Amino acid sequence: MSVSPADDGLWCRRFHPAPDAPHRLVCFPHAGGSASYYLPVAAALSPGVDVVALQYPGRQDRRAEPLLDDIGTLADRVHEALRGWDDRPLTFFGHSMGALVAFEVARRFERDGRGPTRLFASGRRAPSRYRDEKVHLRDDDGIIAEVKSMSGTDDRLLGDDELIRMILPALRGDYRAVETYRAEPGATVACPVSAVVGDDDPKTTVDEARDWERHTTGGFDLTVLPGGHFYLNDRAADVLKLLGDHIVAHSAPQSA
Repeated sequence: MSVSPADDGLWCRRFHPAPDAPHRLVCFPHAGGSASYYLPVAAALSPGVDVVALQYPGRQDRRAEPLLDDIGTLADRVHEALRGWDDRPLTFFGHSMGALVAFEVARRFERDGRGPTRLFASGRRAPSRYRDEKVHLRDDDGIIAEVKSMSGTDDRLLGDDELIRMILPALRGDYRAVETYRAEPGATVACPVSAVVGDDDPKTTVDEARDWERHTTGGFDLTVLPGGHFYLNDRAADVLKLLGDHIVAHSAPQSA
């Protein structure tokens, strides 16, 4: 793993650094997720793409740090951490909670005049589509049951009481962040948005994903793949092709 000399290594992880790549992909984890979820993406796309995976506080090697349980605050911190990483075209990919964080970070970059080339919003309802969910208010067993129902966490981990107790604070904090998030009325990004959703996702219907079109003044497209909330675990090749096709079309020339 490598980090930029300008980065302290807390937020931005590069598992397969590609310093000469013409394009950079920034990956935003789901609730309870960590940067390492995107290690296979970095392995698959390097050296043609420099993949940066974000590590939020409160998990893995940042477990002792205070959680950020507010999407706006988290986006502010990520925006700050990513300063200096825009020396080449950027694409944002966020899954579930990560899609909301990526949307808010893209808005902050665009205020600076240097937004991403595209935002991939995976497995998440449009920012204006709300459900009255209160998972973060459940007891520990209730949160564990919710995570199991999403099929995004290894059952061996969920069966290990010590390990699950370690990740529960991050899960609860992330669910609180997502469930209390309210987008500003009329919030949009200027970059195109690609929404990607599983056809059997209990957390996001196709119609709820399609409403991302209301949150961009750029282009929009929707891809529906077989699967549930973590469709991308089984459809990785399809997701990588979507990313690769976009990145090839929007890459800067290779440096000499």
